[in-house]
Amino acid sequence: MSHPPIVSDLIVVGCGISGLAAAIGAAEEGLSVTVLTKADEPWQSNTYYAQGGIVGNGQDDSGDKLAKDIIAAGVGLNWRESVHLLASEGPDLVDSLLVDRAGIPFSRNGKGELDLTREAAHSVRRIYHHKDLSGRSIQEGLLAYAAQLEGRINIYPHMQALDIITNNHHSTDSQERYRPLRAIGLYVLDARNNEVMNIYGSSIILATGGVGGVYQHSSNPSLASGDGISMAYRAGAAILNAEFVQFHPTTLFHRDVKNFLISESLRGEGGLLVNLDGERFMSRYNPDMMELAPRDEVSRAIYREMDRTGTACVFLDARQIDMNLEDRFPGIHEKCASVGIDISREPIPVVPAAHYFCGGIKVDLEGHTSLPGLLAVGETACTGVHGANRLASISLLEGLYFGYRAGKRSADSGVTPSSRLRKSIPEWIFPVEEDDIDPILVKNDRNTIRSLMWNYTGIIRNRKRLNRALSDLNYFSHRINSFYREARLSRKLIELRNTVVTASLITRAAKSNDNSIGCHYVE
Repeated sequence: MSHPPIVSDLIVVGCGISGLAAAIGAAEEGLSVTVLTKADEPWQSNTYYAQGGIVGNGQDDSGDKLAKDIIAAGVGLNWRESVHLLASEGPDLVDSLLVDRAGIPFSRNGKGELDLTREAAHSVRRIYHHKDLSGRSIQEGLLAYAAQLEGRINIYPHMQALDIITNNHHSTDSQERYRPLRAIGLYVLDARNNEVMNIYGSSIILATGGVGGVYQHSSNPSLASGDGISMAYRAGAAILNAEFVQFHPTTLFHRDVKNFLISESLRGEGGLLVNLDGERFMSRYNPDMMELAPRDEVSRAIYREMDRTGTACVFLDARQIDMNLEDRFPGIHEKCASVGIDISREPIPVVPAAHYFCGGIKVDLEGHTSLPGLLAVGETACTGVHGANRLASISLLEGLYFGYRAGKRSADSGVTPSSRLRKSIPEWIFPVEEDDIDPILVKNDRNTIRSLMWNYTGIIRNRKRLNRALSDLNYFSHRINSFYREARLSRKLIELRNTVVTASLITRAAKSNDNSIGCHYVE
């Protein structure tokens, strides 16, 4: 069944902080914006689950101080121009957009002032938070604000982007192959009826989040399967710094709970890492910064301590923190209590997990990729801000600032594809005889890829592991692509295809870099 195509000034794929910021920035310029999310509800995103907070204007702070901290955490591999732009302008946007216009209810002290917290590798307190529910408050607040913009933003859930449409590759008009290459739209699966539609815009912004779902252990929801990175790569856009996958040191270790983050702010407020014997062990690995060392160092320290002691986890002890833990960390308190852990009376079992992608689709300061008409923002983009490792609570700031900036600039990015050009784009071609999907095969293939990425391209890497990973991934790539061309489309199948592409990009980049730096650590 054929659907009439959706035509919009701007298409945004993804509904987290960067996608919503882009949509808001464009709508404020008078553009019509179509926001697509594969999730069932617009609030479902990585942003929603962020606990720690977002960097704002801190105490005795400055853009230079913030930039210095970001570059130190990124081991100097950062793009300095991008860092200084974010550090000088980003915190003010947090105040003007999130605090003033969207009314995000960040926590305040008894004087009514914003309650600033500090996380690892920050030199001052500068992080705005809403207890440990910061991401949820920001997500809900931005959705509410977007709804007020005179109907310029239309959000469509259940929409899984399949591939980027370009004039050179997809048009049946032979003259288009001689014209400059440009992204003009998307093939999108409507998961409610399993039909594919064409969607067109003058610009496309990918804001699809990260790659945590590529790994066996992750703090991300399973939505994070590298969709945007995979689509952009297939369309010919450049990918940068793919070896830099940041692992968060502390996720809850419990058989009945998966992907639950124990915020770094718990250590920022004084939580201690101990082994099974109750011994603080960070002095063996970073005696100067201890629990507040950069995330990659803490993750490796925990990994090595688990190996040294032969245990499956370590513990985060919050009992000595001088505050009401249930009030300050309600989400963590509630989740732990649901599995019988009272964080005010006993340590929390924790393990590292894949958390944040410091690489991504290479972009300029306006969010433009190497493919004209295609922009990328948030975790799916590589702005150069993070370098080899991300400073805590910078991700939400980066997504907000560069998303909003890209949305504003998209008004100048081009013109909506003409009716003639749109008519020359064929509809999605389905297999003549579609095979029914065996969900067990799809699930098993994805779990196998996640396991090999965790073991071979994980926290600590070496050449033998990376060679094995590439060999296995090449086999899976061939098998999954053959299966994809013949099977009935579904979100799970599309995610499997994107997972193997993204896993291969990460592993190839890791193999090509023999130097241990930041969160890419090679033995």
